[in-house]
Amino acid sequence: MRLYSFVKLLEKDGMLEKISSPVSVTYECAYWLKRFDGNKAVIFENPVGYEMPVVGNILCNRKMLYTALAVRNDEEAFLKMLQALNNPHSLRVEGMPSCFKPIEDLNLLPVLRSYEGEAGPYITSGIIIARELAGEVLNASVHRLMVVDRKHLAIRIVPRHLYIMFNKARKMGKPLPVLIVIGAPPEVYIASAASPPYGVFELEVANSLSGGSLHVFETRNGLFAPIESEIIILGKLLTDVEVPEGPFVDLTGTLDEIRNQPIIEVEEILARRDAVYYSILQGGREHMLLMGFPREVAIWDSVRKVVPSVRSVRLIEGGCGWLTAAISINKSVDGDAKNAILAAFAAHPSLKIAIVVDEDINIDDPNDLLWAISTRMQPDEDLIILKGMRGSSLDPSANQLTLETSKLGIDATIPLTKKREGFLRARIPYSSS
Repeated sequence: MRLYSFVKLLEKDGMLEKISSPVSVTYECAYWLKRFDGNKAVIFENPVGYEMPVVGNILCNRKMLYTALAVRNDEEAFLKMLQALNNPHSLRVEGMPSCFKPIEDLNLLPVLRSYEGEAGPYITSGIIIARELAGEVLNASVHRLMVVDRKHLAIRIVPRHLYIMFNKARKMGKPLPVLIVIGAPPEVYIASAASPPYGVFELEVANSLSGGSLHVFETRNGLFAPIESEIIILGKLLTDVEVPEGPFVDLTGTLDEIRNQPIIEVEEILARRDAVYYSILQGGREHMLLMGFPREVAIWDSVRKVVPSVRSVRLIEGGCGWLTAAISINKSVDGDAKNAILAAFAAHPSLKIAIVVDEDINIDDPNDLLWAISTRMQPDEDLIILKGMRGSSLDPSANQLTLETSKLGIDATIPLTKKREGFLRARIPYSSS
């Protein structure tokens, strides 16, 4: 499904806010995205100085995410994602579609500037597609892109799959051809935010999620772009040039550090004749959900191998959708919760805090989680502290050079050695009917 078609589907379900008055792409769009964060997608029909509408918040809550995945609940979503990761579907390659027109330079795209203190406008929804030089491995992953000038972007690369390809190209002394997709079908964003093993192409995972309906075409630089994309940028990732990148407000809502990062030199920009520009508000719930959902799947899959029954997993908003997980289980022995904690840390290395609760606790309610910790946890028995662990560069409290951190596991489940009734909320047996 084209992204714009998905937006129309959200409108039909009452989950779209249209703003027809002129809105500046400098801070003002971000203000409105934040205002409707978690509730509605927003489309800005008249961004000041640009002909192309801007849309955001399209996957800012679970109802939207599960609409995109065509599932009804957590278990269906987790199983569908696992199925797609384990059984990627080969792509159908078609000819170059006629619906695209050339765009002269980056300054003609309505790239948002969202927070004070940031270095400049950032493309936050760019999916980078690349193929390793002299190899067959393809990769698609989401990266932030700082607009340097009309033909250059600074890209933040962390040690994952694109980083491997970049280093191989650097050793060969050659630039790496890349494709940037802005406004791909929702399934492509969900798959590109996952981290399947190196060699598994995320577009094939997306094709599995879409039931084989994702069609692509081969671009001039030999890469594959979804036909239903809004904007496509062809370029090359330079291996011999770096520029200061940042500050940038990332997932935690705080300004990230300035680092020297590589440059993408833009060679060609193509946009649909009726394209919409898609922006992800960094630090918003859409950002958290896109990054966090595949890790929830990994945690759920890891925990269910050591615990008989796992109800669900949440990378909670208060933990930036990344650093703190709540895990709901039905334990059979008292050691289950601690096994679940260790399995969660193994599945998501960036995880800092893991909280395990019983099935009666609502893991979407922060107060319910705190109630379980307050009434079911003893600090001298139910805490696990791990030192010298690898953490996340997104955590400002971690060592930013070595990424070393400590981790906390909390067993907030009812002890099986005590009467369960003493830990349950009392009910009022009255009905107004």
